[in-house]
Amino acid sequence: MIGVAQDVHEESVDGAEGWQIYYPMTQQRPNGLELVVRSQLDPGQLAGSVMNVLRELNPKQSAAEFRPIKSLVSHAVSPRRFFVLLVGSFAGLGLLLAALGIYGVISYSVTRRTQEIGIRMALGASAGRVQRQVLTGTLRLALAGVVLGAAASLAVAKLIASLLFATSPWDLATYAAMALTLFAVAAFSGYIPARRASRINPMVALRAD
Repeated sequence: MIGVAQDVHEESVDGAEGWQIYYPMTQQRPNGLELVVRSQLDPGQLAGSVMNVLRELNPKQSAAEFRPIKSLVSHAVSPRRFFVLLVGSFAGLGLLLAALGIYGVISYSVTRRTQEIGIRMALGASAGRVQRQVLTGTLRLALAGVVLGAAASLAVAKLIASLLFATSPWDLATYAAMALTLFAVAAFSGYIPARRASRINPMVALRAD
């Protein structure tokens, strides 16, 4: 039988694919044999039946080991999975710190501008307009941070290329998702100070020192 097979990952799961040549057993005697079984059954239920059949076919064969493909793949990618979990944890912590930082800066800015906001509202500015102004300032800060962060990420993209699997460091979809996430966090962090600013009593603000 002659045919063409797809390239395979021979050395590792995340390594480069390569071509292979398959020889019949009558032409080249292998050093070892591996039997691959595909089934809908649970591997624990299937192991005993497969091992019994193999022993019936060849009682003199050496002891064999039954290992599910999922366990082999899981063991192969476990270092990378740990690295991704570690980086994801630091990314989540960084996102939390960014949210707290944005909230603190905007809240402080609103406190410093209490009299200004009071004057605006006394001259007829609505609560919704005050909220929009505060949120607009928040999103401007977020835009500056996203631009600087994206530029830094592109600058070091080649350094992290070896740590990625099936993902390009130049993936535009990832950068877009990052930007949208940061904008959403910034909007949420700036909403509370914006809402507090819109509830400022103009008379109280004008009497404040």
